[in-house]
This record gives sequence, C-alpha cells and structure tokens, in this order.
Amino acid sequence: MEISLTLWALTVIGLAALILVDFFVGRRPHDVSIKEAGIWTAVWIALACLFGLGLFLFAGGRPAGEFFAGFITEKSLSVDNLFVFVLIMAKFAVPSKYQQRVLLIGILVALVLRAVFIAAGAAIIASFSWVFYLFGAFLIWTAWKLVQEARSKKDGEDEFEESALLRAAERRFGVADRYHGTKLWVQQNGKRVMTPMLVVMLAIGTTDVLFALDSIPAIFGLTQDPYIVFTANAFALMGLRQLYFLMGGLLRKLVHLSYGLSVILGFIGVKLTLHALHESGVSVPEISIPFSLSVICGVLAVTTITSLIASRKQAEAEEVSENHDAKDRVNA
Repeated sequence: MEISLTLWALTVIGLAALILVDFFVGRRPHDVSIKEAGIWTAVWIALACLFGLGLFLFAGGRPAGEFFAGFITEKSLSVDNLFVFVLIMAKFAVPSKYQQRVLLIGILVALVLRAVFIAAGAAIIASFSWVFYLFGAFLIWTAWKLVQEARSKKDGEDEFEESALLRAAERRFGVADRYHGTKLWVQQNGKRVMTPMLVVMLAIGTTDVLFALDSIPAIFGLTQDPYIVFTANAFALMGLRQLYFLMGGLLRKLVHLSYGLSVILGFIGVKLTLHALHESGVSVPEISIPFSLSVICGVLAVTTITSLIASRKQAEAEEVSENHDAKDRVNA
C-alpha cells in the first residue's frame, strides 16, 4: 500500500493529538475507577475499529484485514505485558493514584522506541528478504520458550528483576528515598537525584522494548506494510493504561494466556517461514490474512474460556481446602 508523506504526517499528528487528550485526561493523579477505565477502553477500541474501517473503505479488504490481525495480535501480546507491569508496580510500591501517570509516560516511551524498531525492521526486510527465515525461527523459538516458562511457573515465584541498564542508572544518578508526587528529579543532600517515579517509568519503558522483540517480528509476519505495522502497534499500546485498571484481578485468572500466545507466535512463525520459502521460489502454500485472523481470534477465545474455567476450579478447590482446615482446627 502506497502511503504519501502527507498521509504519514497526518496520521502521526492525529495519533499525537489522541495521546495529548489521553495525557490531559490523566494529568491529575487519582485512583482510576472501573467505570472510567471501561469507558476509555471502549473509546480506544472503537477508534481502532474506525481506523480499520477507514482502511477498508479507502484501501480495500486486504489492508484492513492486515490491520485488524496485527491490532488483535499486538493487543493480546500487550495484555501479557500487563502481568509484568503489575510486578513492577508492586516492586516499587507505586501509590495507586500515581499509577496511571507512570503507565502513560512509560507507554509513550515504548511507542517512540517501537517506531524506531519498526523503521529498522522495514529497512532490513526491504534489503534482505532472507530475514523472514530469522524472524520465523525466532518466533517459533519464542513460542517454545513461552510454553516452557508457563509449565515451570509456580504461584508466588513471579518477581520483577531490574535490568542491568536500570541498575546502572540508579547507581549513576541515585534515587530518592520516597515519592515526591509526580516529580521525576529532586534535590537530596545537595545532589540532584531521580525519584522512584522516574525509575518506574524507565522500568516500564525498557521492559516494553524487550517485549517488542517478540511483537515486532510477529506483526511483520502478518503484514510487511510499515504504515499498518506502526498504526496497529500505536492503537494496541494506546489504551493499555486503561486496560490495566479495567482488568485488575482478571489478569491473574488468565492462567492459560502464555499457552495461547505461544500458539499464536508459533503459527505466525510458520507463516513467516512459508512466506520466506515462497519468496525464494519454492512452491509452498501461503497462509491468507482471513485464515490468520480466524486462528488468532479462535486461539484467544479458547484460551480465555479455558483460563476462566481453570481459575474457577482452582478457587473452588482452595475453598474446599480452607473449609477442611477450619474443621480440623475446630476438632483439634
């Protein structure tokens, strides 16, 4: 799909305007209610659907299908990011009224860095078609790694570990001993130091870059159009802040999400490999966008249903165990 510089500029301006609106909505520190989070989550999803509809009307069904497939994939991978965001918030004991500001700035940093990744990925793909083999192999390996991590994960073992870059920044600049509202830098003992607020923002932004190593190859497996890759990523990230508050305890109930994401990444890895073989002149079938979209939606639906069933059974088992323990204490 040919995109003019004017359309690129208008798109970036439009997205920047939406981010500005989101910033002003969340500029005042406050506890986000389920109602507020639900309304804004619906707004962001509706905007993404309107954008996809616009692509359908002005560019045709294929670009629209690629956008929706990419958006759903990136959104589902972003939900997995929320698990890590919860761990980060807990590790740094972020007050609830400041969490939305942390998420907003962290996600904005992630969006800028992802734009750089997308530009680099598009340039590499345009010059070296064999990179699809690497992307495909990487996604299949990531899918296997997700399965292994999900199988080995036990309750209570999840904990966020700071990266070497983050620890180096803390040593270099120092960190204040408490939060100072939404300030990022303060004077402490005559020295300018970072506040915990800035540390948390950097943790979320840099962590999302690591997730981009999975998500960027995944969406390039669905479309090689940089415009669709960028807009799908942008709409998936914008609204992630509200989704964090909306889902709340539901995140813990999605116990099979890692398995579902591993299936999706593995599927896209196979799709990329077939595409690479096709580009190399090998006669192999290619997976269509409608089929890809069906697989992605189907896997997410099944994963959600089985997760909720498993969580309910686990809760019932724990309740029965607690009742037995209570009876044993009474009898003793």
